Amino acid sequence: MTRHRRLLRQVCTLGRYTTDEEAEHALHAVLSVLGSQLTGEERCDLAATLPDRARAVFAAQIPLPQPVAAPAFVEAVARNLGTSLSAARWDASSVLAALADLAGDRLTDRILAHLPRGYALLFGRADLTTAA
Repeated sequence: MTRHRRLLRQVCTLGRYTTDEEAEHALHAVLSVLGSQLTGEERCDLAATLPDRARAVFAAQIPLPQPVAAPAFVEAVARNLGTSLSAARWDASSVLAALADLAGDRLTDRILAHLPRGYALLFGRADLTTAA
């Protein structure tokens, strides 16, 4: 099984999609938005872990000067998919949790440190902060 197929299977399982086409559509939409959010080493390292087809979608996006807040990320995914915010949140979480699994804990931690607060839940992680 190819790396791309394994990633699609993971997205399919997490998102409970009934077809690979649904999973591919969600993967493409989320990677398109995520590609505009990450810069620097995190962007390069995530791109290196992605299968070729997924990497091409991710890398084709021009990064924004600053990443947007998590709700704006979900809104962008909703626009890309032409769906509701709740459906887009599900799709984003399904794809980002699969990417976190693929990337591993260290890279996922670095990616989350680069993004504004609120993304952890989309990656399937607790959004914990330290008390002041």
